[in-house]
Amino acid sequence: MILLIDDSRFMRNWLKNIVEQHGYTTIEASSGEDGIRKYHTLKPAIVILDITLPDMDGITVLKRIIEINSNAKVIMCSAMGTRNNMITALQIGATDFIVKPHFDNLVSIIDRMKESEVISR
Repeated sequence: MILLIDDSRFMRNWLKNIVEQHGYTTIEASSGEDGIRKYHTLKPAIVILDITLPDMDGITVLKRIIEINSNAKVIMCSAMGTRNNMITALQIGATDFIVKPHFDNLVSIIDRMKESEVISR
């Protein structure tokens, strides 16, 4: 299961279509608090997390998810793909970083995570 945390319904739908075409199931959250709550409750194998959210930034959400599970698999996904954002996210514990809307390698990143650790589709 993959948790999509993004305030844009359009973006969540786009990501959902990409990953579900490859056999993965998704759940969605439109805010940081909702995403953290769903991560804690549902324990998804992978999180795709936007940096810009209405209630808190994605870096804060990432920190909270890592506090819940230090081995969390989180792909940061943002149009604000600055070098500083990427470095900060990866230092905190993000597994990868994708700059929107360049999702060409998203499924290969997920598949690579799947190979490194058993995750359910």
